[in-house]
Amino acid sequence: MTQKNHVGAGITLMVGATIVFALQDGLSRHLAGTYNTYMVVMIRYWFFAAFVIALAARSPGGLRAAAQTSQLGLQITRGVLLAAEICVAVFSFTILGLIDSMAIFICYPLIVAALSGPVLGEQVGWRRWSAIAVGCIGVLIILQPGVGVFDPWAIIPLISALMFAIYALLTRYVARQDSAATSFFWTGVAGAVAMTLVGMWFWEPMASDDWLWMGLLCVSGVSGHWLLIKCYEMAEASAVQPFAYFHLVWSAILGISVFGETLRPEVVAGAAIVVAAGLFTLWRERRQR
Repeated sequence: MTQKNHVGAGITLMVGATIVFALQDGLSRHLAGTYNTYMVVMIRYWFFAAFVIALAARSPGGLRAAAQTSQLGLQITRGVLLAAEICVAVFSFTILGLIDSMAIFICYPLIVAALSGPVLGEQVGWRRWSAIAVGCIGVLIILQPGVGVFDPWAIIPLISALMFAIYALLTRYVARQDSAATSFFWTGVAGAVAMTLVGMWFWEPMASDDWLWMGLLCVSGVSGHWLLIKCYEMAEASAVQPFAYFHLVWSAILGISVFGETLRPEVVAGAAIVVAAGLFTLWRERRQR
């Protein structure tokens, strides 16, 4: 893709993407609270796969160029891992709600930073390790281990964050040989195939009104990815990535206003620490580049 380096437009698109993804999370929570999570994610992936195939068909070289890779096993693993992570995240929404789930999930950039050394061979200095340690303290404040109110289900979004971090690391690894278009193609196709093989066994009739919500979920998924593509066309990732944390803000607003969730003080404090640590790691990465 051609980089235009319009930072203002890139930031606007990133904020727009976070709004769409927060709406997607809310729709996922609503539908998965009534229907099986595997079925909901499967239908969502059908539309996602149709989107990436249509996008690849219109690109130079068509589908053959987009699908061509020397790392087929890794590309399929990436796609399947992301699909599994989405299932875990949606399940977390139904158990813990949007606010608590997202407050824990946003620690994934810190996990990426911690694993970038052993997985990608990147150098992780003491400043990054300090930020990772601070971020872990923030997560512990949210989880409150050892306290009577600790909910074991809170581990689920932490597992989701770990899975997404590994997916992000694999994406960076395959990018050494494959284009972004190839990785995007296999993300949608491999995920759709995997979810169909699993979700078909959990199919259940859906009320006509809920098909409207499902349609909005599919459209929001495609729209969010389209906004991200345009965002990274407009500006460098290091300039717009910090604004991805707005996802937590919109999710909190949606959780309180629509689902009646509460914003606990320890969640606010812990999330603020995690976000600050994450922003610091992004800043250090940009400085090193």
